[in-house]
Amino acid sequence: MAQGKILLKPDTLWTSVKEQTEHALQCGALLSIPTEFEFLEQDNVRFLVRILSNLNRKKTADEKQKKQSARSGQEFNPFLPYEEDLFVADISDSHVCILNKFNVLDYHLLMITRSFEEQESLLTLEDFTAMWACLADFDGLAFYNSGKTAGASQRHKHLQLVPLPLTPLGTQIPIEPLLTSVQFPNSNATSLKLPFKHAFAPLNSHWVESPLAGGQATMEIYRTLRHAVGLDTKQCGAYNLLATREWMLIVPRSQEKFQSISVNSLGFAGALLVRNAAEMEILKAQGPMTILKSVALS
Repeated sequence: MAQGKILLKPDTLWTSVKEQTEHALQCGALLSIPTEFEFLEQDNVRFLVRILSNLNRKKTADEKQKKQSARSGQEFNPFLPYEEDLFVADISDSHVCILNKFNVLDYHLLMITRSFEEQESLLTLEDFTAMWACLADFDGLAFYNSGKTAGASQRHKHLQLVPLPLTPLGTQIPIEPLLTSVQFPNSNATSLKLPFKHAFAPLNSHWVESPLAGGQATMEIYRTLRHAVGLDTKQCGAYNLLATREWMLIVPRSQEKFQSISVNSLGFAGALLVRNAAEMEILKAQGPMTILKSVALS
């Protein structure tokens, strides 16, 4: 980031998000996917499970994307260029903020790099600075799906941000009951009561006041967490990263799906998505935590 320049003006993002969402819905650029939801409880976590009501929009777009790639001989990149009707704000010299075109959650944002970077590449100081610049005006859950095995659908590097609370009832984030008794005796990194490999660390909510300093501090914590779960410093490996203003969680991945059910970072926050009633029955039979364990590392 040239001279660490942040372009996002304080106290403007949330207003811009709401205004651009209204515009994008009116002009047809934003194609929200309706869902129903219910809760499933396992291991003291009340998982929120959303059931897609209509996938036709996404299927049509996927088919169009494949045809464009076939015609051009190159993989289609929806972020280069991004749709102007989805643009929310310039974050920094390196990142812009756009709406997620096929959102399941309202006001779902993407923090994308201006130039192409691989989704499997290591997160950078610029990425974390952009994250804190947005979190300063948008109390939400930021997350990163590192590669296809971790649930990423696009190769162009992007972090995501969804508003809190995630659940319409109860806790802000379904896994919150596991966070209440966390202690950090000897270092920043610790573990939760989860049946798969992961590492967890506190963040300082005051970093919203200085995204550059927050980005630098978070970059060090990111390195610590990666080391704690055995991710090599050079080779990124598949993992999910979740962060709020107060904490960060990393989960290395072994596979993208359990049977037909895809899992991304939101699954490890306790929010899962199924495409139909058949997948819902699989989820009920196996249990949400069991499915998370099967796609993570033991």
